[in-house]
Amino acid sequence: MSGVAEGSILYLDQVSVSFDGFRAINNLSLVLEPGEMRAIIGPNGAGKTTMMDIVTGKTRPDTGDVLFDGSIDLTRLDEAAIANLGIGRKFQKPTVFESHTVEDNVALALKAGRGVFQTLFHRRTPAEQSRIDEILDTIRLTARRSHPAAGLSHGQKQWLEIGMLLAQEPRLLLVDEPAAGMTDAETAETAELLKRIAEKQSVIVVEHDMTFVRQLGVKVTVLHEGSVLAEGSLDAVSANPRVVEVYLGR
Repeated sequence: MSGVAEGSILYLDQVSVSFDGFRAINNLSLVLEPGEMRAIIGPNGAGKTTMMDIVTGKTRPDTGDVLFDGSIDLTRLDEAAIANLGIGRKFQKPTVFESHTVEDNVALALKAGRGVFQTLFHRRTPAEQSRIDEILDTIRLTARRSHPAAGLSHGQKQWLEIGMLLAQEPRLLLVDEPAAGMTDAETAETAELLKRIAEKQSVIVVEHDMTFVRQLGVKVTVLHEGSVLAEGSLDAVSANPRVVEVYLGR
């Protein structure tokens, strides 16, 4: 194992996977450092979703190494085991318990071995309540804590689901197009939210909105046909002729 892998939170090396003869991921290599936030961009079909499926155990690669925390082989684990390791994934469409309050949604997601009924009627410890309060403050929903989640805006539901992920105490978050469908104000607040989260956790953000990616101000990886086309700042990759040709110029 290389020293690069040992010092990383996520390490993909020469990863490939094919579906019915189509190579969705093609010798993909990517390294994410502990505490790093990375933006992943690329045209439709570039392999962004498949990459996240591989990291979370939904899809097994045909070849290559996928390591978490330097040495844990994710290709040998199922989705539940990977989630328990501390890898959380947020899909594009928010999924929250709309009939429950914002606070109860976060409480239901707390890392514990209870079911829904037991959680709702469980007497929270001071530590649990403190953690809920901290998460509500982070996602800027403290004022809505007693409101049903159904009454939140689209952007607020996205924030709540991110908060529910945080309640699971992940070390790595994979966030899929968090700015989709948001107002400009919500988009800006989401960028600030993810930057706050990245102070304590590693984050991968898959996104199409270049204005949002610029607000994140992080290293960008451009995927094309299942492999890395370019990496660097947004300005650097935007000036790359190949990136312009296959993605930004379309």
